[in-house]
Amino acid sequence: MFTDLLAASDKKPAGGDPQGTPISVRIRERVQAAGRSFNANDNIADFIEPGEMDLLLDEVEAKMQGVLDSMVIDTANDHNSQATARRVAKMYLKEVFAGRYHQPPKITEFPNGKSLNELMIVGPITVRSACSHHLCPVMGKVWIGVMPNKHTNVIGLSKYARLVDWVLGRPQIQEEGIIQLADLIMEKTRPDGLAVVMECSHFCMSWRGVREKDSKMLNSVMRGAFLKDPTLRREFLALIPGRQ
Repeated sequence: MFTDLLAASDKKPAGGDPQGTPISVRIRERVQAAGRSFNANDNIADFIEPGEMDLLLDEVEAKMQGVLDSMVIDTANDHNSQATARRVAKMYLKEVFAGRYHQPPKITEFPNGKSLNELMIVGPITVRSACSHHLCPVMGKVWIGVMPNKHTNVIGLSKYARLVDWVLGRPQIQEEGIIQLADLIMEKTRPDGLAVVMECSHFCMSWRGVREKDSKMLNSVMRGAFLKDPTLRREFLALIPGRQ
């Protein structure tokens, strides 16, 4: 009996250290010490040290197993759910919410050598996200309009898609996600104007609640020239396919 108790006391909690501190607690303490927030749609990659994502994966798996147990799902004998806790943990940390835990994509910026100053539109770019209220999928498209100037940094078209994936790959609400995306693109490109339009279906509305399957949310952010010049704004909106 004593031997069993001693062995149990030596077990390290999933994702913890020899002192028994969960890795999530250590990461959270670093964020708080830096005076930063760790909201659902924040990126916390700067506070995760090498090797800790594997520990965090183990911890999330253990806690997800607890959720399944509390839902009275027999994961020991149900062949369909035996590895569900691990699969869900990997999905959250490495796929659908990777934008929280990984550094931003490397974006190569080029000077505007030809002094381009004509409207450029990129899209539609696929949006894959989840609402931070219910963790239900948010799926849709985004269009980005850029009015460059001679000082604007030019980035490759595929890089816009990478930025969208990084920002929206977190638990989000659409109203905040589009602002985060606009802020990031403004920082990277420094254009005279920026326009972003996002249209998404929310599974928290179609899969649950009122179960309204055809409703979508459409919102926009206008910066600089697009905010001040109604003619430019109309041109951008008119050029978006299917959005006239």
